[in-house]
Amino acid sequence: MRGLLGYSLGDAEGGPEATAAAVERLLVSNGLPVGGDPVDGAGRPGLPVTLLVEAGQAVVTMPQPVAQAAAPPEWLAAAVAARGYACLVLTTRAWPEGEPGRALDPAAPAAFAGAEETLTAAAHVVLPARRLRG
Repeated sequence: MRGLLGYSLGDAEGGPEATAAAVERLLVSNGLPVGGDPVDGAGRPGLPVTLLVEAGQAVVTMPQPVAQAAAPPEWLAAAVAARGYACLVLTTRAWPEGEPGRALDPAAPAAFAGAEETLTAAAHVVLPARRLRG
C-alpha cells in the first residue's frame, strides 16, 4: 500500500543527529512512538495529527508543523477514495537528497522509503482522510 513519507533534510543547526533528535521529540510529544507499533488514528480521536485531502492536495497537520504536497491522482484514488485512510511514515532519518525541486534517480525515493534504517527510525500512523465539508 502506498502512503505518505515525512522526513527531514538534516540541515538544522547541529546537523543530522540534532535534527533526528528534534524530530523524535516532536513525534513522541504528539503521541507517535518511534520504532513502535503503528498508531490507528481512527481509534485515537484525540490524536493531534490529521490528514486533509482536497483539490489534489494532501495536508498533514500536527501542532507543529503543517505539511502540504500535491498528491498523485493514482494515490488519491487508491489510498484515499477507495479506503478512506492513508498510511503515514514519519522518519527521524534525514534524507538530504530529498530536497524539493532536486532531480533524483526515480528509484531513489523508493530505496530511501523502503530502507530498514528509514522504517525502524519512524513513527507509523494510519490516518482517516478528511475532506472539507461543503
